[in-house]
Amino acid sequence: MSLIPKKGTVYVVDDDEAVRDSLQWLLEGKDYRVRCFDSAESFLSRYDAREVACLIVDIRMGGMTGLELQNRLIESRSPLPIVFITGHGDVPMAVDTMKKGAMDFIQKPFNEDQLASLVERMLEQAKGSFAEHQLSASRDALLSKLTMREAQVLERIVAGRLNKQIADDLGISIKTVEAHRANIMEKLSANTVADLLKIALGQNAPKAA
Repeated sequence: MSLIPKKGTVYVVDDDEAVRDSLQWLLEGKDYRVRCFDSAESFLSRYDAREVACLIVDIRMGGMTGLELQNRLIESRSPLPIVFITGHGDVPMAVDTMKKGAMDFIQKPFNEDQLASLVERMLEQAKGSFAEHQLSASRDALLSKLTMREAQVLERIVAGRLNKQIADDLGISIKTVEAHRANIMEKLSANTVADLLKIALGQNAPKAA
């Protein structure tokens, strides 16, 4: 049986040891797994993008700020839900972080019940976000197996082009198109054209009536 609490992992990034200790004590008391870091840099070096988790981070820190960390996570398309710790003077800055996708911000001193409720909401969101992120990563990994020519053929299959039209588009024979189609189906582990469309289009695939 796993010793990790079932409620999920909370990353805490703050260069104030007292704040880290306070949050760790509070959240571990509510059965969360808490991992604390004293800088954004140390967090990034240890962060496991495969883990369902959420992040509580201070806006103002020495070195990389919380805002810069948020930008780094956005660039890497991380699904990690974020809440910022702010002082009173940081509220306008915190509002800006929410425009970039942060879930909320909390002001010092913390309201324990409010914080616990917020973490619970973040982890609920994380479960859905991480599932989508993993599906997307799996799809990207499958599509990366295709050669450039196979990718061109797939693009036209998705657009509804017939084999003859694809052959004309690419200046190749119909037999070559058929061979590419067979390779694409095999590489993407697709049994039908519908399977192929689901993989190629991801979340945008049309749903069956």
